[in-house]
Amino acid sequence: MILYLASDLVWATRIKRTAEDAGIACRPVRDIETLDQRLQEGEVRGLIVDLETEERGIEMVRAARAHEQGGSIRILCFGPHVREDLLREAHEAGADGALARGAFDRRLVEILQELEHGSTGS
Repeated sequence: MILYLASDLVWATRIKRTAEDAGIACRPVRDIETLDQRLQEGEVRGLIVDLETEERGIEMVRAARAHEQGGSIRILCFGPHVREDLLREAHEAGADGALARGAFDRRLVEILQELEHGSTGS
């Protein structure tokens, strides 16, 4: 299963529909409590975090890293290309990758498939 935190309904819908079309289980998380619940429900392979959620997104990355066992959760963040500080902070918090929104949007199907199979090519 892939989890995602999106800053707005547009991104949430885009991620969810793309995952559904690819046959990949994908569920939203809005806060740390929901993340913890989802992590306990089943095998989570990946987490996508929209960095426009600012500190909440960075906290989500840290919480996922603290919860995982053996590096099993792949974390990919995306955000505005003009916010290099957020992209860098995501890496520092433990994200496996951080992409500009445009690159994330262009590669969304590929990203979901990579996360589902436990890798990220980003």
